[in-house]
Amino acid sequence: NSLKKKIKEFGVVNLNSIKEFDEVNDRFTFLSTQRDDLIKGKNSLNKIIQNLENTMEKQFIETFNCIKENFAEIFKKLFDGGKAKLILENPDNPLSSNIEIIAQPPGKKLQNLNLLSGGEKALTAIALLFAILKTKPTPFCILDEIEAALDDANIYKFAEFLKEFSKES
Repeated sequence: NSLKKKIKEFGVVNLNSIKEFDEVNDRFTFLSTQRDDLIKGKNSLNKIIQNLENTMEKQFIETFNCIKENFAEIFKKLFDGGKAKLILENPDNPLSSNIEIIAQPPGKKLQNLNLLSGGEKALTAIALLFAILKTKPTPFCILDEIEAALDDANIYKFAEFLKEFSKES
């Protein structure tokens, strides 16, 4: 009697349960395979992104260092002396770091670009532009009113520099 009571408590036997189990098991297997493929794809994409970031960082640092050297050289030519630097504010994370421009025209102390006069800023910007062009030359460039903020003496310096630069470009 006790056993019969326990069997009745189980309820009605579902004869389709084996078929339903097979369907649910097939669905579970399919979804598990899909999940595993997605995880593999995600990991693969993360590796590709990391490799790209490493390559971008390496190329950025190489190009930045080349522009930095060219900038110092061209600044000296345009100002007839002085010093100029490009500095990464966060060298540990160069791709998202700000770049600080420090300039020291002859006879002045080393200072941030914001503290220079308008003509000095323009000449410094011209030096940076040509440092970039020297690093990655272009077939041609249009310098529309690039000298607008320069006084007569600096316009002549710029014109001479442009003649010299055009021999290499």
